[in-house]
Amino acid sequence: MIAAVAGSRPAVPGARGRWSLTWTISLAALLAGCASTPQHAVPRIEPRAAHGNPPFYDVDGKRYYVLATAEGYDATGVASWYGPTFDGLRTSDGDRYDMYAMTAAHKTLPLPCYVRVTNLTNGRSVVVKINDRGPFVANRLIDLSYVAAAKLDMLGTGTALVEVRAITPDTPSVLTRIAESPPPMLYVQVGAYAVRSNAERVVAKLQAAGLPGAFVFGPPVTRSRLYRVRIGPVGGVPEFDRLVARLTTLGYPGARLVAP
Repeated sequence: MIAAVAGSRPAVPGARGRWSLTWTISLAALLAGCASTPQHAVPRIEPRAAHGNPPFYDVDGKRYYVLATAEGYDATGVASWYGPTFDGLRTSDGDRYDMYAMTAAHKTLPLPCYVRVTNLTNGRSVVVKINDRGPFVANRLIDLSYVAAAKLDMLGTGTALVEVRAITPDTPSVLTRIAESPPPMLYVQVGAYAVRSNAERVVAKLQAAGLPGAFVFGPPVTRSRLYRVRIGPVGGVPEFDRLVARLTTLGYPGARLVAP
């Protein structure tokens, strides 16, 4: 977790190569820190950080393009968390990581910005400030601070299926909710096709390869003319990881988590 510098190849967090960790530390100390922590970060207008916002950067041979704005960002995926080993180290925008602050790391959202993260298993929701880069591990969408992960009740599992939605300072107070509606059914989307017969051929290939849950979805609304190939529903992170790995071997490396 080292501050990234402007340029095509900014410094990257070498110490954060492993993103889901199990920590053996004093439970009493952790609970004491959490008790006084606000439920949410408070969104406010901030200038774009001088560090951590190059047009693009490379990590482990993969290029990431930083978004010009967080406006409209809404994605589902896997959240992980990082804890006391990194407490006090520099984040990519120059802040110091505080495991009791409501912060997170993201690969492409501009620094800083604010997002609401909802645990799709239990409906718990928090607002965090994005001030760091990562997680640079396959299939991971966001890396949460210790306390944010605690409030989402995902410390024990280390990961969770989440929705990440960008918010702005004028977002309604509804963001202070902790509980949401029952969690949605989640699916892995293999691809989207303009011609239904092409989507059906992909489904047939996946089913022949031992993935009977594959099906064609869509077009769900009039503005969409795409037929989506999906598999599911997905019950949790381990199943999601297994499906993505299997699809990659079958020639579909771009699979992602979606909610209908």
